[in-house]
Amino acid sequence: MTRRSCAIYATGIVCAHLLIVGIALVVAQVFQTMINSRLKQEITLTEKSQMFESWKNPPPPVYMEYYFFNVTNPEEFLAGGKASVKQIGPYTYREYRPRENVTFLENGTKVYALNPKSFVFVPEKSAGDPEVDIVRTVNIPFVAVMNELNSYSFYVRPMVSMYISSLGIEIFMTRTVHEILWGFKDPLLSKIRKLKPDVDEYFGLMWKKNGTHEGEFVFHTGEQNYLDYGKIDTWNGLRKMSWWSSNQSNMINGTDGAVFHPLIDRNELLYIFAADLCRSIHLAYVEDVEVKGIQAYRFAPPNDVLMNPKENPTNAGFCVPAGECLGTGVLKVSVCREGAPIVVSFPHFYQADPAYINAVDGLNPNKEEHETYLDLQPTTGVPIRACKRAQLNIILKRVPGFPKTKFINETIFPIMFVNETATIDDNSASQMRTLLLIVTLVSNFPLLIVGLGIILLLVLVVVFCRNRQKKNEVKRIDFTEAFHSFTTAKDDTAYTQVSDKLDDSSEKPANQPMKNGSYIAMSPVEAQKC
Repeated sequence: MTRRSCAIYATGIVCAHLLIVGIALVVAQVFQTMINSRLKQEITLTEKSQMFESWKNPPPPVYMEYYFFNVTNPEEFLAGGKASVKQIGPYTYREYRPRENVTFLENGTKVYALNPKSFVFVPEKSAGDPEVDIVRTVNIPFVAVMNELNSYSFYVRPMVSMYISSLGIEIFMTRTVHEILWGFKDPLLSKIRKLKPDVDEYFGLMWKKNGTHEGEFVFHTGEQNYLDYGKIDTWNGLRKMSWWSSNQSNMINGTDGAVFHPLIDRNELLYIFAADLCRSIHLAYVEDVEVKGIQAYRFAPPNDVLMNPKENPTNAGFCVPAGECLGTGVLKVSVCREGAPIVVSFPHFYQADPAYINAVDGLNPNKEEHETYLDLQPTTGVPIRACKRAQLNIILKRVPGFPKTKFINETIFPIMFVNETATIDDNSASQMRTLLLIVTLVSNFPLLIVGLGIILLLVLVVVFCRNRQKKNEVKRIDFTEAFHSFTTAKDDTAYTQVSDKLDDSSEKPANQPMKNGSYIAMSPVEAQKC
């Protein structure tokens, strides 16, 4: 057997083994199972992993953009007309949210943590100076007092109304953006504090929220089940809330939005507990997106999250008292925030009942600017881009005993909205791309084996065909050489004509008959000697 034949047989054997092994691995999904198992086991080592470090100190910068609705026609509104507002902002702050007091519990299956948040103003990302810019908006402390006195005797309210008017306090106030956000000493609250020392005389939408946390959280580490990674076990010691009117509405579901389990599927619903909304919400898959070269799934709250209970009965539990429900797109959260009748929605009443949008001039809801969404890398479950948008509103309506509200048409009045954004930084994105490349190569290793087997098979076919062709050429060459030898031998043989007359020196035999014609005799050119 020649070397060429040995090489062909060896290639065939290797090709067969590669195809058999590769196809078997593809069918059995050995490497995919190994990768999935590795991703699941990674959760059991969170304290040693980069994932855990990212959870403790989130690398992507988080920005809080505050937009305010400046009221342009307060007198017209108080006279019974439609309010008109103009959006101003953004006033952007960098948010820092490291986790502190991290303590593992129950053999590492749970982890306790606080999540204090601090804010630093970023002028280059802002539309103006919050300590200089003025905004006219609803006087929330005044509305809170009216709301509180609504349950008092009718004779008490006019007296309080006259006293407030004597202080020069109106339903609308004019303050700097910084004061409305971070707090100011309110004259009405200062008067009330003299009667009730437990009342804080300062008011601000973010008052006492800079450097503080939203509660004590205990999370699952995912050691027992990777699907539980990051899920909230308790919040302030509670496994469920008590503000709402149904057990389902009071459930604390999902994570805090910072992390999710790996191997996310498009068909699943992701749950987030939002402490500022006093409830859990769910997100559904929207589309595939790409962020800095990383493929991701976009999840967003579907329309049914804030849908009217008539259209989505599961939301009936968010009506407090039971049966007193608002329309689609708004949620009253004053049950968990004492004071004013606060209502939350998406910015500009996006996805809300058109009645709320048409009640105020200057609103223009659109998906691009006002949708909340979360872009998740499905293999690792890591958020690579997030955009949380929420609007703060207050209910303004007529309150008996307060003449200034006599002509007001009940309106859910927009105050401000926040756009909380975070995008993975370039360094983390590079590391993520490298990790995903390795995962892709390892998980597709069986396909690479099959591909290599197919390539060798093609090479084997080509070599085999060429080998057959060369053999045929050799046979043709041998036949040609044989034919050439034969023809050469014929060329070396001479044909000589013999005369019909005998040589004169020869005697004709007596018994030789005479015949007509010539005799042809074949004799070698060169005589051979015996």
